[in-house]
Amino acid sequence: MNDLDGISVIFDLDGTLVDSEPNYYEAGRRTLAEQGVTDFTWADHERYVGISTQETIALWKERYGLDASADALLADKNRRYLELARASTPVYPQMRAFVELLAGDGVPLAVASGSSRPAIEAILAGTGLDERLRVVVSAEEVAHGKPAPDVFLEAARRLGVAPGRCVVVEDAVPGVLAAGAAGMRCIAVPYVVTRAGDPAFAAAGLVFRGGQGEFTARVAYEWLGGSPV
Repeated sequence: MNDLDGISVIFDLDGTLVDSEPNYYEAGRRTLAEQGVTDFTWADHERYVGISTQETIALWKERYGLDASADALLADKNRRYLELARASTPVYPQMRAFVELLAGDGVPLAVASGSSRPAIEAILAGTGLDERLRVVVSAEEVAHGKPAPDVFLEAARRLGVAPGRCVVVEDAVPGVLAAGAAGMRCIAVPYVVTRAGDPAFAAAGLVFRGGQGEFTARVAYEWLGGSPV
């Protein structure tokens, strides 16, 4: 029988709870096209999976030599993304089941994401996950994004629990590293499955190397209940 007493779970959002990366790619592609960069591909987009939108913009400016300000680019990408996200952002069914299992046991839950707070709130409201995930932290609200531990530490603070009592659910290396830096255990579900062999994923307590296609709520739930804190 599982013992979840005293455990809190912090979810990454994009690529973990919801399949929002196609929307982020399209928003980025349109933003860059407006700046004259017309050859941005999905493979290019995969370079930025797991890091905050602000950091992505900074890397774009350096890589593509963009003249527009970071603030203008960020506003443009966020606007385009919100339009797409509100139209359609699917939840991974097994992740929804996992959230429901945990909520049913009264486990405190939070979301800590590199996305903007309006984007996070729009997705949670549109998918109905806001009923279960009421504590939200955006990377825009802390000093440093992942792989720094700031968003996870802030989530723990808002939950009112010690970091060592938290388990993070993540899809990307920066998030796994951030969880470790925060002193939290981690369940990793790689979004880019070809990167599942990255040594950083070995730091997670439980890794679904086949990504969302391999993840099951029941396996994660049983591991969480049986794994020592």
